[in-house]
Amino acid sequence: MNFQRYLVPIGTVGLTAWAWQSWGWMGIAMVVTGGVMWLLLYFTRLVQIMKRASNRPIGFVDSAVMLNAKLKAGVSLMHVVAMTRALGQLETEKGAQPEVFSWRDGSQSVVRCVFMQGKLQSWTLDRPFQATDVEPVTHAAND
Repeated sequence: MNFQRYLVPIGTVGLTAWAWQSWGWMGIAMVVTGGVMWLLLYFTRLVQIMKRASNRPIGFVDSAVMLNAKLKAGVSLMHVVAMTRALGQLETEKGAQPEVFSWRDGSQSVVRCVFMQGKLQSWTLDRPFQATDVEPVTHAAND
């Protein structure tokens, strides 16, 4: 269950009530100022992430293997975009749940991430077949 959905508004109301009781209007002004500061920091982070992502092709990452190693269940799509510094290639219909995004690297390895409500649920790494993946077989000639 997503407790953050309920705890943040309840905490905000509780903090505002405590500030009002302790300092009156000055306390309310401090809480509002702190909230605006937090929103500005969050907005600045989002803009910086999008600015970095705009300089790269959609769905491209330096190393799909390293991305696969860094991913953790439950992180947000914005966190994954910040790690890859690129927007993911949407593989499902827009607005459909779950959403599937993919990132590909130069060796054509692909990481496909499944997001439900903006949180990472699962991911897979698909690597292309290479001739070096197979042990060479020698056949003895029949005399």
